[in-house]
Amino acid sequence: MKTIISIITSIIATLALSNCAAPAGPNTQRGAATGGLIGAAAGGIIGHQSGHALEGAALGAAVGGTAGALHGNARDQEQYGRY
Repeated sequence: MKTIISIITSIIATLALSNCAAPAGPNTQRGAATGGLIGAAAGGIIGHQSGHALEGAALGAAVGGTAGALHGNARDQEQYGRY
């Protein structure tokens, strides 16, 4: 249980600090939220099969949120001509 709490705490801290580092466009924010939700759902389902639904959901949310934010950031950069 301590491992789960430390993983979730580190994810929250990372997201909070990365949000202050650079301004994020609307596609970045939308991509992170959508990717996090889809990743959490998929990770929870996959983790449930091995008996670790909570860990799977946390890991899926982190990976999905990161991937969604990266994709959304690329779209923002393309839209504003900075890519």
